[in-house]
Amino acid sequence: MRIRSGNRYGAPKASAHRLFVPTMLVLVFVTAAALVLYNGSEPVLHPARVAKTQVRSSHLHDYVARTIRALQSDEDPAKDKIEALFKQARDYIHLLNTYANHARRAKLDAVKQLDSFVDQANAVNEVLSRPQIQALQDDSTKVDEEAVRILEKELRDRIKVIRQLMTDAKELFDNQIKIQKLEDTIFAVTDQLSRAKKQGEFSSLIAARSTPKSLHCLSMRLLEERISNEEKYAELDDEVTSRSFHDPSLYHYVIFSDNVLGASVVVNSTVFNADHPEKYVFHIVTDKMNFWVMKVWFKNSSLINNTNIEVKSMDDFSVIKASYVPLLQQLEADYKYKFIKYRIMLKHLRFYLSEMFPKLHRVVLLEDDVVVQKDLTPLFLMDMEGKVNAAVETCSAFNQHYGNFMNFSHPLIQEKFDPDSCAWAYGVNVFDLDTWRKMKCTEEYHYWQTQNENQALWKLGDLLPPGLVTFHKKTKILDSFWHVLGLGHDPNIGSAQLKRAGVIHYSGNMKPWLDVAMIQYRDYWTKYVDYGMVFIQMCNFGH
Repeated sequence: MRIRSGNRYGAPKASAHRLFVPTMLVLVFVTAAALVLYNGSEPVLHPARVAKTQVRSSHLHDYVARTIRALQSDEDPAKDKIEALFKQARDYIHLLNTYANHARRAKLDAVKQLDSFVDQANAVNEVLSRPQIQALQDDSTKVDEEAVRILEKELRDRIKVIRQLMTDAKELFDNQIKIQKLEDTIFAVTDQLSRAKKQGEFSSLIAARSTPKSLHCLSMRLLEERISNEEKYAELDDEVTSRSFHDPSLYHYVIFSDNVLGASVVVNSTVFNADHPEKYVFHIVTDKMNFWVMKVWFKNSSLINNTNIEVKSMDDFSVIKASYVPLLQQLEADYKYKFIKYRIMLKHLRFYLSEMFPKLHRVVLLEDDVVVQKDLTPLFLMDMEGKVNAAVETCSAFNQHYGNFMNFSHPLIQEKFDPDSCAWAYGVNVFDLDTWRKMKCTEEYHYWQTQNENQALWKLGDLLPPGLVTFHKKTKILDSFWHVLGLGHDPNIGSAQLKRAGVIHYSGNMKPWLDVAMIQYRDYWTKYVDYGMVFIQMCNFGH
């Protein structure tokens, strides 16, 4: 391929370069002369969406035109008024354009105001672009007084509308107004969120405390079985069994519950994981309505053969009466607790363990929403170190202290307790009943419950606060291995921790027998449900 010589095309390029410079100088000169000599009509003003460079060119032209007219000695006096009106109109157009641009940049939800700005700017432009109005700036014609009056009137009306529009739109551009409006919005949203949270907590509480249809069915089937076979479930005095209920050499568990399925899982899991279940005795205390439900269930259960189980109603204990129990008096005096007072009292029976079981030395209290995974015999053999209660503390895992549960603005609470004292949990508790009696813990409980008669210390019926004050400095802290909490509200508990735990506790509102239970924890509980029981099959409990 041949390569063309560079000299062949070099001469024309140089010639073109020499012609370009003079041509550009001529164009600059012509443009400057046109700006100076131009005396034509005013161009139509730009609407709100005009480009920035166009607006600046218009300003330059206006300045040149005003300078030329000022040099004319024979100018009509009305020209000043016309120029002032045009200037006022243009200023408002620019103001409207500024507001419109600001509204667009800020992305305000103000489409209506934005359209109004543009419409008014276009309307003023339309007035100024009329031929008879444009003619007012033509120096070669005589001023039309009628056209001036029309221009003045229309501009006055338009300006009035524009000012009102600016007033109405002030809050869109006034920072203080916007800040106040934003604060009001934040307050309203925060209040709405707070109410939504309370409603959610209330709904969750209803779901947790309501009896599921299947569980209600189970209770009804068990009662039906008792009524249909009364002779089968007649109370028979078994001297050997009765003796074991009071034998302090055995290992005694106490469960306060009105949930037959929950209580059965506690018993099943404890027995299944025990090294010597024949040494275990279970005392299940319930209310009058669920007494026969519990009796029929445990009599028919095939998973707990040869296990000593005593089912009693809270009414069987003569110590539980209003003349002796301050809380029962307070509940009976408040009408809103009419239908739940016995349910509350069932939980508070734990403060009367030493009197309910006078022949026993030590008991382990288990809640009805726990699952036992290891042999609990070591809890009966450990040294209590002179303490009444043994429990797992909750200040490390859940940041719970005395200050979270009691009213420390009350002088009596301030004087006796430290708000930073570490709280502990119910669920798995070891009670030394001999030390209990020596330290008169029941009397201590009565004192504090009486002081709380007006609910100044804690909410009436709360369970943990009276426990914290009654067993203050009387509680031994257990290793966390024995009691892992939170399966009813915390979705982040690791499977390794759960498998190692001696007892897992579904504390919270998402109980394992409810539809709202967390799926990842459900199997730990369902594995101890006796699905072979005919009553379970009749009520369609799912695996």
